Amino acid sequence: MIKKIPMMRFFIINLPFLLLLLILASNHASLCMIHAQSQSQSPSPSQDSCNSNLANLNGQFFFDTSSLNCIPVWSSENFILRYGQAGPSLWSFVLSTPSTNSYVGMGFSSNGGMVGSSAIVGWVGGGSTNMKKYLLGGQTPSQVLADEGDLQIVGNTSSIFSESARIYMAFQLVTNQPRQRLVYAVGDSSSPPPGTPSFRLTRHRSQIALRLDYASGEGSRIKAPYSNLKRAHGILNMIGWGILLPVGVMVARYFKHLDPLWFYVHTSVQSLGFILGLSGVIAGLVLDGRLDASVGKHKGLGITILVLGCLQVLAFMARPSIDAKTRKYWNWYHYIVGRLIITFAIVNIFYGIHLAKAGSSWNAGYGVVLGIFVITVLVLEIRMLRKK
Repeated sequence: MIKKIPMMRFFIINLPFLLLLLILASNHASLCMIHAQSQSQSPSPSQDSCNSNLANLNGQFFFDTSSLNCIPVWSSENFILRYGQAGPSLWSFVLSTPSTNSYVGMGFSSNGGMVGSSAIVGWVGGGSTNMKKYLLGGQTPSQVLADEGDLQIVGNTSSIFSESARIYMAFQLVTNQPRQRLVYAVGDSSSPPPGTPSFRLTRHRSQIALRLDYASGEGSRIKAPYSNLKRAHGILNMIGWGILLPVGVMVARYFKHLDPLWFYVHTSVQSLGFILGLSGVIAGLVLDGRLDASVGKHKGLGITILVLGCLQVLAFMARPSIDAKTRKYWNWYHYIVGRLIITFAIVNIFYGIHLAKAGSSWNAGYGVVLGIFVITVLVLEIRMLRKK
């Protein structure tokens, strides 16, 4: 017979693992919603390709487009770039994109990053049609300045228009050689287009950086700045705080009959998890100093987790003997703080994946790990209750 235990105690002990069930359920629902939205909002097949002839649109362009090179630069967003050298220090560009009811942009970067680039941004819709150059001085709207930057545009040959559900943005640059690192972005259709007097841009919905060889017409994707450090930050925190710590908790709860082996395994796993998690937090702080990103909540939650982890280490070093009167209160403290760390870590890992726009594969991968944890906990919990 299974011995009955107070429900409140059961919920407190297994709070992190019950939270896993809620997160997995909500994450699955979110993925289903995103999948449904992507199906319903996917654009109709493009009427433009590199095999298309722009001759029918020549009345809309103010320079010769007959001999331009063509390359699909962003297949997922259906961006097509045509370019060519029109003179010794003159280059022509035509960017073709789906009409998204928001802005589209093309930036010329020195390092492949958005910040510091000079860009051409255009929009058609919402009663407004315009094209302007911008200096991308930072990642906040206030740092993106209209009519600034180092691009020399030939003003009387620029044009932007919509045709067959596509936007065509044409311009000419005065330069001996355009920068090879190009950044493309598309705005959020739910946000209004830029307007007077500041023409401030809202945050983009998506972006990509490519390196273009103007001679061969070949393009290759550029990794985001500090991409390896970002990946290390995520992996270290996920393994340290989000995987090893829950494993250590399960060892302490379900394998005490293997005394004293459970204690050494528990302390070893938790120590390794803390070291990896500490390394991940340090990597995050380095990233925060190098990137101009708005991650205050993520950073604050990460520091909270680290502080609680340090408290656990200090508590372990100062733990009373097993027969001391204060040992019961120390155990309560140890349980509660440990479960708070795991709970905050799980939330912050998913939030970090969201901020990094790492994609559904990261959510699904960590979700599978948590699913295995939940099944394991349920099996071991039932087994322990039956033994009691």
